[in-house]
Amino acid sequence: MVKLKKYNRFLKLFVIFLTVFSIFSCSHKNYNLTKIEGKQLPVTESISQTPQIETFIKPYRDHINKDLDNVLAYCPETLDKSTGKWQTTIGNLLADVCLERGNKVFNTREKKNIDLCFLNHGGIRAILPKGNVTTRSAFEIMPFENNLVVLALKGEQILEMTSYIIKEKKPHPLSGMTFTIAKDNTAKNILIQGKPLDVNKIYYVATNDYLANGGDSMTFFAKNIQKYDLNYKLRNVLIDYFKEVDTIPVPRDVRITEE
Repeated sequence: MVKLKKYNRFLKLFVIFLTVFSIFSCSHKNYNLTKIEGKQLPVTESISQTPQIETFIKPYRDHINKDLDNVLAYCPETLDKSTGKWQTTIGNLLADVCLERGNKVFNTREKKNIDLCFLNHGGIRAILPKGNVTTRSAFEIMPFENNLVVLALKGEQILEMTSYIIKEKKPHPLSGMTFTIAKDNTAKNILIQGKPLDVNKIYYVATNDYLANGGDSMTFFAKNIQKYDLNYKLRNVLIDYFKEVDTIPVPRDVRITEE
Protein backbone atom coordinates (compact mmCIF):
# COMPACT_ATOMS: atom_id res chain seq x y z
CA MET A 1 0.00 0.00 0.00
CA VAL A 2 2.84 2.33 0.84
CA LYS A 3 4.57 1.69 -2.44
CA LEU A 4 1.34 2.39 -4.38
CA LYS A 5 0.89 5.76 -2.68
CA LYS A 6 4.45 6.72 -3.48
CA TYR A 7 3.90 5.70 -7.09
CA ASN A 8 0.71 7.77 -7.40
CA ARG A 9 2.45 10.82 -6.00
CA PHE A 10 5.30 10.42 -8.42
CA LEU A 11 2.84 10.05 -11.28
CA LYS A 12 1.07 13.27 -10.33
CA LEU A 13 4.35 15.16 -10.19
CA PHE A 14 5.32 13.76 -13.58
CA VAL A 15 2.00 14.84 -15.14
CA ILE A 16 2.38 18.34 -13.70
CA PHE A 17 5.91 18.53 -15.08
CA LEU A 18 4.75 17.50 -18.56
CA THR A 19 1.92 20.04 -18.48
CA VAL A 20 4.17 22.93 -17.49
CA PHE A 21 6.79 21.90 -20.05
CA SER A 22 4.22 21.73 -22.87
CA ILE A 23 2.83 25.17 -21.97
CA PHE A 24 6.21 26.85 -22.08
CA SER A 25 7.34 25.01 -25.18
CA CYS A 26 4.22 26.16 -27.11
CA SER A 27 4.38 29.79 -25.99
CA HIS A 28 5.61 32.50 -28.41
CA LYS A 29 9.15 33.69 -27.92
CA ASN A 30 9.71 37.43 -27.82
CA TYR A 31 12.69 38.68 -29.77
CA ASN A 32 14.27 42.09 -29.26
CA LEU A 33 16.40 43.96 -31.78
CA THR A 34 19.81 44.50 -30.23
CA LYS A 35 21.99 45.51 -33.15
CA ILE A 36 21.79 46.65 -36.80
CA GLU A 37 24.72 46.16 -39.10
CA GLY A 38 25.27 47.33 -42.65
CA LYS A 39 27.94 48.09 -45.16
CA GLN A 40 28.27 50.24 -48.26
CA LEU A 41 28.57 48.52 -51.61
CA PRO A 42 29.95 51.03 -54.14
CA VAL A 43 28.89 50.64 -57.77
CA THR A 44 32.13 50.83 -59.69
CA GLU A 45 31.34 48.89 -62.81
CA SER A 46 30.66 50.82 -66.00
CA ILE A 47 28.02 49.91 -68.56
CA SER A 48 30.72 48.39 -70.73
CA GLN A 49 31.47 45.95 -67.93
CA THR A 50 27.80 44.98 -67.57
CA PRO A 51 26.58 44.44 -71.16
CA GLN A 52 23.63 42.34 -70.00
CA ILE A 53 22.17 45.34 -68.13
CA GLU A 54 22.69 47.65 -71.12
CA THR A 55 21.08 45.09 -73.43
CA PHE A 56 18.02 44.96 -71.17
CA ILE A 57 17.64 48.75 -70.70
CA LYS A 58 18.46 49.99 -74.22
CA PRO A 59 15.10 49.15 -75.94
CA TYR A 60 13.15 51.00 -73.22
CA ARG A 61 15.49 54.01 -73.29
CA ASP A 62 15.36 54.21 -77.09
CA HIS A 63 11.55 54.06 -77.05
CA ILE A 64 11.26 56.83 -74.44
CA ASN A 65 13.79 59.05 -76.22
CA LYS A 66 11.95 58.60 -79.52
CA ASP A 67 8.72 59.82 -77.92
CA LEU A 68 10.39 62.71 -76.09
CA ASP A 69 12.29 63.91 -79.16
CA ASN A 70 9.23 63.90 -81.40
CA VAL A 71 9.00 67.38 -83.02
CA LEU A 72 5.63 69.03 -82.35
CA ALA A 73 6.09 72.67 -83.39
CA TYR A 74 8.61 75.44 -84.04
CA CYS A 75 9.52 78.37 -81.77
CA PRO A 76 10.77 81.49 -83.62
CA GLU A 77 12.78 82.81 -80.66
CA THR A 78 13.87 81.76 -77.18
CA LEU A 79 11.22 82.34 -74.53
CA ASP A 80 12.78 82.96 -71.11
CA LYS A 81 11.21 83.68 -67.73
CA SER A 82 14.16 85.80 -66.58
CA THR A 83 13.48 88.70 -68.96
CA GLY A 84 10.71 91.06 -67.87
CA LYS A 85 9.73 92.89 -64.69
CA TRP A 86 6.01 92.19 -64.51
CA GLN A 87 5.57 89.69 -67.33
CA THR A 88 7.60 87.40 -69.55
CA THR A 89 6.94 85.92 -72.96
CA ILE A 90 7.04 82.33 -71.69
CA GLY A 91 4.83 83.23 -68.71
CA ASN A 92 2.29 84.93 -70.95
CA LEU A 93 2.33 81.98 -73.31
CA LEU A 94 1.82 79.44 -70.53
CA ALA A 95 -1.08 81.40 -68.99
CA ASP A 96 -2.69 81.93 -72.42
CA VAL A 97 -2.43 78.24 -73.27
CA CYS A 98 -3.88 77.13 -69.91
CA LEU A 99 -6.74 79.60 -70.28
CA GLU A 100 -7.49 78.56 -73.85
CA ARG A 101 -7.25 74.79 -73.51
CA GLY A 102 -8.60 74.68 -69.96
CA ASN A 103 -11.65 76.60 -71.09
CA LYS A 104 -12.46 73.93 -73.68
CA VAL A 105 -12.68 71.32 -70.95
CA PHE A 106 -14.40 73.59 -68.42
CA ASN A 107 -16.99 74.84 -70.88
CA THR A 108 -17.83 71.31 -72.04
CA ARG A 109 -18.22 69.99 -68.50
CA GLU A 110 -19.72 72.94 -66.64
CA LYS A 111 -21.15 75.10 -69.45
CA LYS A 112 -19.18 78.01 -68.00
CA ASN A 113 -16.16 80.00 -69.16
CA ILE A 114 -12.84 80.64 -67.45
CA ASP A 115 -12.29 84.36 -66.91
CA LEU A 116 -8.57 84.44 -66.21
CA CYS A 117 -5.52 82.32 -65.48
CA PHE A 118 -2.93 82.99 -62.79
CA LEU A 119 0.13 80.78 -62.16
CA ASN A 120 3.44 81.13 -60.34
CA HIS A 121 6.71 82.33 -61.81
CA GLY A 122 8.68 79.60 -60.02
CA GLY A 123 6.62 76.86 -61.63
CA ILE A 124 8.33 77.45 -64.98
CA ARG A 125 11.45 75.29 -64.78
CA ALA A 126 13.13 75.84 -68.15
CA ILE A 127 13.28 78.09 -71.19
CA LEU A 128 11.59 77.32 -74.48
CA PRO A 129 14.56 77.58 -76.86
CA LYS A 130 14.42 78.80 -80.42
CA GLY A 131 13.97 75.96 -82.89
CA ASN A 132 12.09 72.71 -82.85
CA VAL A 133 9.70 72.17 -79.96
CA THR A 134 9.44 68.58 -78.76
CA THR A 135 7.60 66.60 -76.11
CA ARG A 136 10.81 66.82 -74.09
CA SER A 137 10.45 70.61 -74.13
CA ALA A 138 7.12 70.34 -72.30
CA PHE A 139 8.61 67.95 -69.70
CA GLU A 140 11.50 70.33 -69.07
CA ILE A 141 9.24 73.38 -68.65
CA MET A 142 6.69 71.55 -66.52
CA PRO A 143 8.35 68.52 -64.85
CA PHE A 144 5.79 68.34 -62.04
CA GLU A 145 2.54 66.39 -61.91
CA ASN A 146 0.36 69.44 -61.28
CA ASN A 147 -3.23 69.44 -62.53
CA LEU A 148 -5.12 72.39 -63.94
CA VAL A 149 -7.98 73.44 -61.66
CA VAL A 150 -10.61 76.16 -61.83
CA LEU A 151 -11.64 78.13 -58.73
CA ALA A 152 -14.75 80.23 -58.30
CA LEU A 153 -13.59 83.45 -56.61
CA LYS A 154 -15.37 86.60 -55.56
CA GLY A 155 -14.24 89.95 -56.89
CA GLU A 156 -12.71 90.68 -53.48
CA GLN A 157 -10.27 87.81 -53.95
CA ILE A 158 -9.29 89.18 -57.36
CA LEU A 159 -8.30 92.39 -55.57
CA GLU A 160 -6.23 90.30 -53.14
CA MET A 161 -4.58 88.65 -56.14
CA THR A 162 -3.49 92.00 -57.58
CA SER A 163 -2.13 93.03 -54.17
CA TYR A 164 -0.17 89.78 -54.05
CA ILE A 165 1.34 90.42 -57.50
CA ILE A 166 2.38 93.95 -56.55
CA LYS A 167 3.89 92.80 -53.25
CA GLU A 168 5.79 89.86 -54.77
CA LYS A 169 7.31 91.91 -57.60
CA LYS A 170 7.63 88.81 -59.77
CA PRO A 171 6.43 88.26 -63.35
CA HIS A 172 3.82 85.63 -62.52
CA PRO A 173 2.05 84.17 -65.59
CA LEU A 174 -1.23 86.03 -66.07
CA SER A 175 -3.88 85.89 -68.78
CA GLY A 176 -7.37 87.36 -69.11
CA MET A 177 -6.70 90.27 -66.75
CA THR A 178 -4.86 93.61 -67.03
CA PHE A 179 -4.32 96.38 -64.49
CA THR A 180 -2.17 99.37 -63.65
CA ILE A 181 0.00 99.74 -60.56
CA ALA A 182 -0.68 103.15 -59.05
CA LYS A 183 1.97 105.26 -57.34
CA ASP A 184 0.67 104.14 -53.93
CA ASN A 185 1.27 100.48 -54.93
CA THR A 186 -2.40 99.62 -55.37
CA ALA A 187 -4.08 98.20 -58.44
CA LYS A 188 -6.28 100.41 -60.60
CA ASN A 189 -8.04 100.07 -63.95
CA ILE A 190 -8.51 96.32 -63.38
CA LEU A 191 -10.03 94.72 -66.44
CA ILE A 192 -11.10 91.09 -66.75
CA GLN A 193 -11.82 89.96 -70.28
CA GLY A 194 -11.83 93.66 -71.17
CA LYS A 195 -14.49 94.59 -68.59
CA PRO A 196 -14.00 96.48 -65.28
CA LEU A 197 -13.72 94.34 -62.16
CA ASP A 198 -17.00 93.84 -60.30
CA VAL A 199 -16.30 93.02 -56.64
CA ASN A 200 -19.75 91.44 -56.33
CA LYS A 201 -19.28 89.07 -59.25
CA ILE A 202 -18.01 85.47 -59.22
CA TYR A 203 -15.01 84.88 -61.47
CA TYR A 204 -13.64 81.55 -62.63
CA VAL A 205 -9.86 81.45 -62.31
CA ALA A 206 -7.60 78.74 -63.74
CA THR A 207 -4.49 77.78 -61.77
CA ASN A 208 -2.67 74.63 -60.70
CA ASP A 209 -3.59 72.38 -57.78
CA TYR A 210 -0.48 73.35 -55.79
CA LEU A 211 -1.42 77.03 -55.78
CA ALA A 212 -5.10 76.24 -55.28
CA ASN A 213 -4.14 74.65 -51.95
CA GLY A 214 -2.34 77.79 -50.78
CA GLY A 215 1.10 77.14 -52.26
CA ASP A 216 3.49 80.12 -52.59
CA SER A 217 1.39 81.91 -49.92
CA MET A 218 -1.51 82.42 -52.34
CA THR A 219 -4.03 82.32 -49.50
CA PHE A 220 -6.69 84.10 -51.54
CA PHE A 221 -7.21 80.89 -53.52
CA ALA A 222 -8.26 79.11 -50.31
CA LYS A 223 -11.25 81.47 -50.11
CA ASN A 224 -12.83 79.96 -53.22
CA ILE A 225 -16.52 79.11 -53.09
CA GLN A 226 -16.13 76.16 -55.47
CA LYS A 227 -13.30 74.13 -56.94
CA TYR A 228 -13.23 72.19 -60.21
CA ASP A 229 -10.37 69.77 -60.89
CA LEU A 230 -10.02 69.37 -64.66
CA ASN A 231 -7.75 66.30 -64.25
CA TYR A 232 -5.56 67.85 -66.92
CA LYS A 233 -1.84 68.07 -66.20
CA LEU A 234 -0.24 71.38 -67.13
CA ARG A 235 2.46 69.48 -68.98
CA ASN A 236 -0.19 67.75 -71.11
CA VAL A 237 -1.86 71.10 -71.70
CA LEU A 238 1.41 72.28 -73.27
CA ILE A 239 1.91 69.10 -75.28
CA ASP A 240 -1.63 69.23 -76.70
CA TYR A 241 -1.16 72.89 -77.60
CA PHE A 242 2.19 72.26 -79.31
CA LYS A 243 0.57 69.54 -81.41
CA GLU A 244 -2.08 71.98 -82.64
CA VAL A 245 0.16 74.83 -83.77
CA ASP A 246 2.85 74.98 -86.42
CA THR A 247 4.74 78.02 -85.12
CA ILE A 248 4.49 79.16 -81.51
CA PRO A 249 3.31 82.77 -81.18
CA VAL A 250 5.33 85.14 -78.99
CA PRO A 251 2.86 87.09 -76.79
CA ARG A 252 4.17 90.62 -76.32
CA ASP A 253 1.03 92.42 -75.18
CA VAL A 254 1.38 94.40 -71.92
CA ARG A 255 -0.77 93.08 -69.08
CA ILE A 256 0.58 95.00 -66.09
CA THR A 257 1.66 98.64 -66.33
CA GLU A 258 2.97 101.20 -63.84
CA GLU A 259 2.02 104.84 -63.42
